[in-house]
Amino acid sequence: MNRHTARETAFQVIFQMDMNDIDPITAIQQFLETTDIDTFLQTLVEGVVSHKVNIDETISSHLEKWTIDRIARVEKTILRIAVYEILFIEDIPESVSVNEAVELAKTFGDEDSSKFVNGVLSKILA
Repeated sequence: MNRHTARETAFQVIFQMDMNDIDPITAIQQFLETTDIDTFLQTLVEGVVSHKVNIDETISSHLEKWTIDRIARVEKTILRIAVYEILFIEDIPESVSVNEAVELAKTFGDEDSSKFVNGVLSKILA
């Protein structure tokens, strides 16, 4: 599994976990229908879950006229993945994390999602 596919899968797994109370490994296994889990995928899902409070605080502190509770679940999940990468995975350039998040927003969000995600991440990196 390449990293782009791992990010797409992580998005879908974390999105599902946000609606259901389930641990990360079980969620990944159920989504993939296998116990063979990609390392990067597992790192993303477990990392977002374990650092969710810190990630959400980072996102919240860079929102203008918004609260994190007002952000749609799609955009919130994408932002969480990108912010996790930016804060905790040193070998991924920040620009790659932003670009991948924008692409996820274009795939899974509405027509304004990519602009919103890019704007929030740009403020975080400023």
